[in-house]
Amino acid sequence: MSSPRPRPGRPWTAGALVRHGTRRFRAAGLAYGHGTANARDEAACLALHALGLKPDAPARILERRVEPAAVARVLRLFERRLRERKPAAYLTHTAWLAELRFYVDERAIVPRSHIAGLLRARLAPWIAGAGGVRTALDLCTGSGCLAILLARCFPRARITASDISRPALAVARRNVRDYRLTRRIRLIESDLFAGLAGKRYDLIVCNPPYVTARAMRRLPREYRHEPRAALAGGKDGLDLVRRILAAAGRHLHARGLLVVEVGAGRGAVEKAFPRLPFTWPDTSGGGDVFVLAREQLAAAAPATRAR
Repeated sequence: MSSPRPRPGRPWTAGALVRHGTRRFRAAGLAYGHGTANARDEAACLALHALGLKPDAPARILERRVEPAAVARVLRLFERRLRERKPAAYLTHTAWLAELRFYVDERAIVPRSHIAGLLRARLAPWIAGAGGVRTALDLCTGSGCLAILLARCFPRARITASDISRPALAVARRNVRDYRLTRRIRLIESDLFAGLAGKRYDLIVCNPPYVTARAMRRLPREYRHEPRAALAGGKDGLDLVRRILAAAGRHLHARGLLVVEVGAGRGAVEKAFPRLPFTWPDTSGGGDVFVLAREQLAAAAPATRAR
């Protein structure tokens, strides 16, 4: 049985609205994973946005009464979430990654990457200090979130951010501009390394499409609002990973580092490339990011040919 809808004219607190949204979202069986993991967090994200409050607002603020006009704004967002099945990030045009706020719309995938946590630690122990990276590349940049994190983690570095999608690059351009990094981050339209001939970097990071064909067929409606090309990785999810491993060594300086996220594809990666000595750092995703040095790629070059 669905919970009664609060009347906009009745006194409501932010906390009561969040609890109401949580019950409705659970009853509707919504899917999450675009910055939130459950109905309560999704309802809080939407309610706080509509009320002009930050995600880390103190709990006591949630129990203050909300003006009727603000209640109506919250309810409208809840109704859109239920009706359209769009992730909260697309409804609010706001996504958070590593405590940074990014603009997002349906031209680009919602920012989420376990590489962000590694960058917050400046990829220690592989990279010694913030000055250890002078040039970096963010392949498949999407919204530009990882490029911006690279620029903040390595303040002396020049960053190149590439994507095959011109619409996604427009979103990235807005975020780069918002963070006043236009002089340090170069955006380029490129199919992986195709537009980067002769360029080498100290660090390459990539969160490529890696969803398998089978998983693509089962995606909830929420994920179908994202660009398909930003998710689909082919039959085994490794179409782009193969191409990256085949070419990355030619675009890294000596002792350069390649960092790639593959979601649930670790087993498939290790099976496809048995000669590569992957390192899988501990991440909040449970080990879904691999690290390889240029020298490791070169040592196993015959095994990295694209199929």
